[in-house]
Amino acid sequence: MIRKVLIANRGEIALRIARTCREMGIGTVAVYSTADRGSLITAYADEAVHIGPPQSRRSYLYMPNIVEAALRCGADAVHPGYGFLSEDPDFAEVCAENGLIFIGPRPDVMRRLADKAEVRTLMAAAGLPVLPGSEGSVPTQAEAEEVAAAIGYPVVVKAVAGGGGRGIGVAASRAELAEVYRQTSAYARAVFGNGAVYLERYLPVTRHVEVQVLCDQAGNAVHLGERDCSLQRRNQKLVEESPSPGLSSELRRRLGEHAVAGAKAVGYTGAGTMEFLLDPDGNVTFMEMNTRIQVEHPVTEMVTGIDLIREQINVASGLPLAFAQDDVRLTGAAIECRVNAEDPRAGFRPTPGQLKIFRPPGGPWTRVDSGFAEGDQVPPYYDSLIAKLIVWAPDRDQAIARAERGLAEFAVEGAGMETTIPLLRELITHPSFARAEHTTRFVDEFLG
Repeated sequence: MIRKVLIANRGEIALRIARTCREMGIGTVAVYSTADRGSLITAYADEAVHIGPPQSRRSYLYMPNIVEAALRCGADAVHPGYGFLSEDPDFAEVCAENGLIFIGPRPDVMRRLADKAEVRTLMAAAGLPVLPGSEGSVPTQAEAEEVAAAIGYPVVVKAVAGGGGRGIGVAASRAELAEVYRQTSAYARAVFGNGAVYLERYLPVTRHVEVQVLCDQAGNAVHLGERDCSLQRRNQKLVEESPSPGLSSELRRRLGEHAVAGAKAVGYTGAGTMEFLLDPDGNVTFMEMNTRIQVEHPVTEMVTGIDLIREQINVASGLPLAFAQDDVRLTGAAIECRVNAEDPRAGFRPTPGQLKIFRPPGGPWTRVDSGFAEGDQVPPYYDSLIAKLIVWAPDRDQAIARAERGLAEFAVEGAGMETTIPLLRELITHPSFARAEHTTRFVDEFLG
């Protein structure tokens, strides 16, 4: 069994991982940049190691310092959380070369799944429905035009190395395609170090539904139901819920089966997420697979009663899954709202600063995951997430009411700081959300 885990992350997810480790009797090592000195996780973990200056590339993305910290503290495993190095196969490989257990899938599996164009081919071979699109990446604009003409406009241009809603552009005509192709490729090259892109037919009206899977090293795999992530702005999620409203039992069954089949087809181990698009006619198509714990994993935990971090650690330790598919039960409804230090009315401009007031809500079945306390500084160098409000209730209507109540209680103030709380309250109380009529375009249309 794993005895000590270095948490190669920061903020709420680092604290979330440390809490489960403490319950399991596992030691923890936190790492922190200069900007995060004195953060909650540095006080909570058993040990804390400084790994560099505020810039991510010199701290949370700098593998040598992270691995050195793990070895120096006697950690035998590394949990990457989400973001940063969580989906980097090179990091997983470096951990293995240094005798450290990487709490996630194998490096070779991560490499296969990192190429979004190749994943389309793999999943289609496994029987999952995919949108019409290119066979692999499209190296030139002329080839992109040929593919677009064959599958029909509008088309979406995606970075093969993309993820998290980044590296995506939409072209409604041949006239638009040249600029979208150029911009997406340039962005992908700058952000991911790989400018390759691929094309798919674009569905203008969709819901975003994802399925949580767990797979052990013995080949056993289960799904833990689905999450609806349709309330998003430019592919960045704001609100997530489980189960997805309006799904028939048959569609829910098929989604779960597709997710398990896809995970098994690539020899996946650990916790992963299969993402799908759902059109107004009830047709689902595979989008991508995320090889990390998701930001929105708490809603699945709330409706299943399963601690996903604990399962990740158990699988990485070589233990088989302790339950089969028939043992998984979804009860009630859960909603997560992301509270970010951003100004939604100014294009979601980040508004970092000191949390002069930070009073999270309480009450029944109300959970707040955060890496901050009152008086802390929200630094400008990283993601602007301050906290996640997660609620559970016996049904969706009660969950919406509980989430709205929690947001109304949530007091966050700082000099010059705006948050997404007012927008979140407007979104989850909107009649379209209450009737589950919202799509991935809803937020952008709402904001005009």
